[in-house]
Amino acid sequence: QAQLVESGGGLVQAGGSLSLSCAASGRTLSNYAMAWFRQAPGKEREFVSAISRGSRTYSADSVKGRFTISRDNAKNTVYLQMNSLKPEDTAVYYCAAAPTIVPSAYPRSYDYWGQGTQVTVSS
Repeated sequence: QAQLVESGGGLVQAGGSLSLSCAASGRTLSNYAMAWFRQAPGKEREFVSAISRGSRTYSADSVKGRFTISRDNAKNTVYLQMNSLKPEDTAVYYCAAAPTIVPSAYPRSYDYWGQGTQVTVSS
């Protein structure tokens, strides 16, 4: 069973940057499509970005041009670089893994989840 551990969250001012990491153990990350989701208080979990096993990337319209997902299979780690952060980006960010080639934007498609890391953007 894959275990995912996120890190890199924190408090940042609007316009700033953060870099999230998701380290996997128990499984080889290269066999999984990976994604980042986020959940703000009182809201449903929403898709942020995803990367296929072949490293093709997908992003929600709300973060296109600001967030970049990447993966380092040798380090068994997925990253989310977040630039030009806005207060509405405030949420708990989760990484997820699916044993598929192409990722999905739907949480139910993912078998493994991390515990989440808090990102807070102040105005």
